[in-house]
Formats: sequence, C-alpha cells, structure tokens
Amino acid sequence: MFYKHKNNALFTLNDMMKHEDGIVSHQLKVLILEKSNLSALLSNPIEYLKGVGPLRADMLKKELEIFTFGDLLFHFPYRHLDRTKVQMIGQITPQMDQVQVRGILIHMEIVGERRSKRLVAQLRDRTGIIELTWFQGITWVQKALNLGAEYLVFGKLGFFLGKPQITHPELEPVQVENATGKEFLEPVYPVTEKLKARGLNGRAIGKLTQQLFLLLSEKDFPENLPPAIVSSEKFMSRWDALRNIHFPPTSMHKDEAMVRIKFEEFFVAQLRLGMLRSARHRFSHGVVFSKVGDYFNQFYHEHLPFELTNAQKRVLKEIRVDMGTGKQMNRLLQGDVGSGKTVVALMSMLIAIDNGYQACLMAPTEILARQHYDNFSSLLAPLELKVEILTGSTKAAEKRRILESIKTGVCKVIIGTHALIEETVQFEKLGLAVIDEQHKFGVAQRAKLWQKSTIPPHVLVMTATPIPRTLAMTAYGDLDYSVIDELPPGRKPIHTVHRLDDARPQVMDFIKTEIASGRQIYFIFPLIEESEKLQYEDLMQGYENVKAWFPEPQYWISMVHGRMNADQKEVNMQRFVRNDTQIMVGTTVIEVGVNVPNASVMVIESAEKFGLSQLHQLRGRVGRGSEKSYCILLSGSKVGREAKDRLSVMCATNDGFKIAEKDLELRGPGDIQGTRQSGVMNFRLANIVEDRGILEKAKSCVDVILKEDPDLTSPSHSMLKNFLKEDQAKNAWGKIS
Repeated sequence: MFYKHKNNALFTLNDMMKHEDGIVSHQLKVLILEKSNLSALLSNPIEYLKGVGPLRADMLKKELEIFTFGDLLFHFPYRHLDRTKVQMIGQITPQMDQVQVRGILIHMEIVGERRSKRLVAQLRDRTGIIELTWFQGITWVQKALNLGAEYLVFGKLGFFLGKPQITHPELEPVQVENATGKEFLEPVYPVTEKLKARGLNGRAIGKLTQQLFLLLSEKDFPENLPPAIVSSEKFMSRWDALRNIHFPPTSMHKDEAMVRIKFEEFFVAQLRLGMLRSARHRFSHGVVFSKVGDYFNQFYHEHLPFELTNAQKRVLKEIRVDMGTGKQMNRLLQGDVGSGKTVVALMSMLIAIDNGYQACLMAPTEILARQHYDNFSSLLAPLELKVEILTGSTKAAEKRRILESIKTGVCKVIIGTHALIEETVQFEKLGLAVIDEQHKFGVAQRAKLWQKSTIPPHVLVMTATPIPRTLAMTAYGDLDYSVIDELPPGRKPIHTVHRLDDARPQVMDFIKTEIASGRQIYFIFPLIEESEKLQYEDLMQGYENVKAWFPEPQYWISMVHGRMNADQKEVNMQRFVRNDTQIMVGTTVIEVGVNVPNASVMVIESAEKFGLSQLHQLRGRVGRGSEKSYCILLSGSKVGREAKDRLSVMCATNDGFKIAEKDLELRGPGDIQGTRQSGVMNFRLANIVEDRGILEKAKSCVDVILKEDPDLTSPSHSMLKNFLKEDQAKNAWGKIS
C-alpha cells in the first residue's frame, strides 16, 4: 500500500514510519494507521501507538507479550470498578466495598515516626467527613495535593473507630467532565510488578486501550457469526462486544459482551475441529479392512478368557466400521483403569492381520511395553501368532533379527517403545498403529509412525486418564471418540481411606494381617524434590522406614525407581509378580504397566502431594484380583484445603470420570494430564468448567452448520469463512496425527 506525503512522492508504510531523523511524527503515524486496513492496523508494532514509544513497548513485549495493536485489543480486563456513581459521605455504610466520593480537602498532616509514619488528610462534603491515609510516597502526595481544592476520590473502604477511611485512595481534581463520575465502568487489567514500577499500571493500560479505540470503528469489525445465530441468541455485535468488554457503561453491558466473546471463542474452536473431522471423513484415504476373518473369530469364540462387556462390544463395533470405510480411522479410546482397553486394541489388531496387514502398539515406557508384550504373547499363543518387542534395551543381534522380520512381514504384531519410530524400523504393510498413554508422546513422534506406510495406517490412541466430556469435545473434537464406561463384572470397588501419620501403627498392623493372608502390598513415595539425587535419597529413606516395620527374613521387599537400569527394574518387578517379595516400594514409575492380581493394598505416602489423576492411576494397580482391595492415603496433619478436597474425592468415589470432572474443577484444563497443547485450548475469556453451558450451545450450533454446509459455501456463511481464513495464521490447527 502506498501513501502520498510532502511533494506528492509515493512512500510505503515502512518508508513513512521513518523520517529524516529516523523518527516519524505522531500525526503522520495516525494518518498512516487510519488509512491502512484493519488487518494491517492490528498488526502494527505496539511502539507506534500514541503513549507507548520504544521503552514502554519493550516492557509490554517482555512482561505481557503485547507486540501489536491487536495484542493490546485482546488483552482483556479481569474485572471492572464502578466509578460511574458518586456516594455522599454521610450515606457510606460498612457493607460497601469500594466507594467514590467528591469533596473539599480540609486537612492534611504527617503523623507518626519511622515505620508508623503516614500522611493523613480529611475530605468533606455537605453530609460528612472521610479520612484519607497514605503510608508510601508521602512527600510526593503532599506536594501534589492542595488544601481547599475539590477532588473526586476513589478507593477501598475501611473503618477505624467507627469512622470511614480510604487507604491510598485515587484522587482527581474535580473538572466539569468528571464531576459526577465516569461514563463507563473502569477496567482493571492484569499487569506485573515490573510494569507498575515503570508507571504502566492497570490504569495506564486502560488509557492506551482508549487511544487504540480512537483508531477503530464499527466497520473495521464485520460480523463473524452467522446472522441467524446472532439473532436467535440476541448477541450484541462483535464491535459492541469488544468495546463493552473494555469500557462498558453498565454491568449488564459487560455481562452481555462476556457471553458474546466466550461463545465466539468456543464456536470458532469447535468449527475448526469439526471441519477437520468432517474433511477427514470425506477426503482422507485409508486401508480398507473389508473382513473380520479367522484370527479374530477364532480368538473371540475360542480363546477370549472372559466375556466382553457391552461397552467393549460397542467400541469394537465402532472401530470395525471405521476401518472398513476406506477412510483413515483416527479414534481416541478412553476408559478407566481396568475397563479393558487393551483387549479391544488386541482384537482390533487381529482385524488388521485378517486383512493381510501388520499392527503395532507403541507404549511410553519399557515397563509398560513389556507388560503388553507378555499379555499379548500369552493371549495369542493359541493362534500361533508371533509377537515381537522392540525397545531401547533390545540387544543388537536380536534387534537385527526383529527388524528383518518386520520388514519382510513375517512378524505381524509388534510391541515397542519410542524405538518403533527409529528410521531403521521399516514395515512391510503397516495397517493399524495403536498408541497407549498417547499424551506422553509428541505430535511429531506419532507422525513418524504413520509415515512408515504409503497409505496412512488406521490410528487408535488410548488413554487410561478419564477425560471429562467438556474437555474431550474441546481438546479432541477433531477425533472420533470412544469411551469404555463399564467395568468387567466381578471387579470389586477399592475401599479407600485417608489416614494421618499418627495412625501409622494401626495401618502397619492391618498390612501385616493382609500379608499373613497371602496378599501383597505397594508403598508409593512422591517425587517431591527437583534434584534427582534428592529424589533418590527421599525414596531410600522411605525404603528404610518400611524395612523397619517389616524386617527380613520375615518379610521380603522389592524396590523400583527411576535411577535403576531397565534390567534391574525388570528383575525387581518379576520378583514381586512371582510373589517372591510381599512388598513393592517405589515411586510413580509403577503408575502404569504393573499388573499383579494378588496385590490388595496400595499405600500412598504423602498423598497430599499427588494430583487426583495420579492418585486414581496408582489406586488402579490394586483391585485386579478376586480379593477385596484397599487404598490407604497417608498424609501429615497439616493438609491444605485443596489437598483435603482431593483426598475426600478419592475416598468418596472409584469412578474415574467423576474424579476427572473434579480434577478439572480444581486445576483447570491446562493442567489436566492428557490435554492437548494446541491453539484450541488458548481461550482468552472462555473457561470450559465455568462456561459449560455456553460451550454446549456453541457445539450444538456448529454441528447444525456443518451437517448442512460442511465447506461453508453458503452465502450466509461467507463472512465466517473469510474470518477463519484471516485467522488461520494465528493458530496451529491440525489433527492429532
């Protein structure tokens, strides 16, 4: 874009931003900014906004990541102060929080000495007197104020000896335009201490935002929601919402703006995910598994060691249909601990083998990979299907043999860790890739696996971390989604109790009776130090304490931790599996991958230091046999409120989905294990816990639109489609693979 200046010569925007002395006048900047389009305007560097400049811009960039005008526009206030009204001093009551009064400054003096030194002033209106107090900046404040002058005063109300007072109030000399209060609620913006020290407090950010709005107008913000939705939901316009989120005349205007912007955030995220899912269903190519053959049927009818639950049957049917469509399956399978995800994965792999393809399962740890290998080898032995395992510790000669059997197609079922994505691993015909505990792998790591086949293999990602529905539809909305929400018959609920340290003798006596009955015990210690050396020392101290209660040779103890090599871990694990040791002492390394049906008690030391999800995962290591099982949460006597809430939830329910919902409430979506770190979760205002109703409504609207117009070709969706195109560069959108 070119502009005329001075002698009618043409200048580009960059040219115009420079002058003979390297600095352009503010008037010239504003002229340029007014003439450029909105996209160019909002992408302008923040230093070009009046009142900012290079030094302030540098602070805004470092402290708040505000680089452009657009970043400032979408830096929303977190609350508002109502300074639209002026109270009479005589009508102030203790029930009020913040007040604004107008009066004459009638008295001012410095009282006290050293730390108790303060400036005290009095403001009077026709109904009474209020005291104003400053403990900081006393000299500067005293010089700035004038006795006998009229001021508008705002601040947090307090009372001393029954009289109203305001500490560190905000004062403005009374002028015509502000004598009756502000015309809008005053926004309070999030800032840092460094910004405050440089004079960039919340009020200063507000003034910059007001300056920005002088450059904007309604025509710059065309509607991006379909007219039918705006009408049916009675939403204010996009322009009005942006103005009222910053400078609302009333609380009602602010609330309406909040709802509009939250809906928009959810709506756009759901639309992007829905379009990805729709496009994959319609256009992606995948291997066609046209039959369910001998391997599947023989295993199902003759060798399945237990009856499938209705939930497992439903999920298997969903997977079978997916893999027969000719489109690539990209499905998330979640289920609680012990719900039977693994056998569903195994039977899905048998469908791939029945159709002449290979199948692999990738696990995040060698312990878990070895667990799957042992299970699969045992279950598939009657079918004479060879299972191979490939991990980082596989010996060189053995690795060469396995790689050759994978490349030639001799090996049909491959279990492994990250070793499966190495360049040396080449499949003859990979048809199905199963990823266990998928959140422990990066997107790029998973992508390497499906790039090993000319036609992308079907993808089944599994997680044993139950995901609340609202989080699943937000973070995984581009995936097809299956849930095993039913436990196998005969699984007894685990009895969970919270005990303080002073009850340790009774806990140990109970454990001794369990061991005497032939049962086995876990003791889990948290990793509470950042140093690996200190972690090891903490665990060793815990190990010695357990040995003191359960001395050899009457009792035998195994131990596993992160500093052990894989071989030593495996030896100690196997000793516990064979019941050569009655007690396993460890860290959260046993959270997944250990299946010992004879273990009946899980003792979690310092349980208040664990998150809900981790506590639930650890508890799932017991309750796998026919005997009644117990989880004992040991903690110190001083436990914080949130930790108490977590422990109470654990004692109240075994339902992983209820626990996940509570975890979401307590910690928020960004901290929940299994959440995808992508643009879809980066909401500025919307909260999937607090705004669940808005999310549900947004998803419902998106489903209706995409069912009728999946490519947004309708004229009524043209503005929405244009908005998505313009916004595309701001977010990294993509499917899980």
